[in-house]
Amino acid sequence: MKKTVIASLISAAFPAAALADCGEVSITEMTFASAIITTEISTFLMEQGYGCTVTRVPSDTIPALTSLAENEEPDIVTELWVNSAGEAYDKLKAEGVIEDMAQVLDPGGIEAWWIPTYLADEHPELKTIQGILDNPELVGNRFNNCPDGGWVCNIINHNIARAYGVEDAGIEIFDHGSGQTLAASLAAAYEAKEPWFGYYWEPTAIMGRFDMTMVDIGEANAELHESNLDPDFGNPQKTAYPPSLVYTVATTSFTEREPEVAKLISNISFSTDEMSALLAWQGENNASTEEAAVYFLQNNKDEWADWLNDDARQRLSKLLAE
Repeated sequence: MKKTVIASLISAAFPAAALADCGEVSITEMTFASAIITTEISTFLMEQGYGCTVTRVPSDTIPALTSLAENEEPDIVTELWVNSAGEAYDKLKAEGVIEDMAQVLDPGGIEAWWIPTYLADEHPELKTIQGILDNPELVGNRFNNCPDGGWVCNIINHNIARAYGVEDAGIEIFDHGSGQTLAASLAAAYEAKEPWFGYYWEPTAIMGRFDMTMVDIGEANAELHESNLDPDFGNPQKTAYPPSLVYTVATTSFTEREPEVAKLISNISFSTDEMSALLAWQGENNASTEEAAVYFLQNNKDEWADWLNDDARQRLSKLLAE
């Protein structure tokens, strides 16, 4: 299916001989759905519009930042959530290793602790963390956490939970093995109208499908939030997630080597609602990431045409005209 979908789109693009000499480009392929779609769309436009040879590097926030610090690779990191990147991101920028290319999600990403709205309607006291701590059985005595191993939210959530004494209240902090099992737990609970309490973020298809209520875990404080990025922090803080700027970043060496491609990357941006709608379409149609990218490219030609330079727009003119 992947080869058929992508091949049909490429066949409507341009002859391979017309490609520009872009060279080799490496780009992250994160484990969360919106970033994967961004990588898919970016890859297609770089390859078919600019003639790049693109290598996708499986990664997540911490591994990507570590690789940038040690090797100045990969060239492009899609969907870097700034409030979870912490000092490593600031240091790389200050040293001139990376540059912000685009606010890839506008106005940004939302991270929070949630319960289903049907549960909030039945038990309004659960809208606050104190209400949950006082009634752990009403949320099933479990907090559904994001996975360990590269997911910064896992560290942050453990620190917030320590600050509030969540486990002391009789609530298990359950680290899911993957983003898929975290989503599956929410979907299963919602469909059965059972308790569910945990972390999730937007834009995501599942948050578009289900009516969820954000739990009040205190005011967001950027400085205190920064402290919670340390897994060994001895004084965890009671603070909500600040609204997150979400950028695509690139190495300075890449922007200097491929200025036209860097300009393309700096133009690739989606509204948070637009990305949620695309993810919802993908879920409703049981579509692959490649099919979701093709769906976007086929139905938003006016939008992405403006991302291209004149040469790339000419190379993709057949696709744009269809």
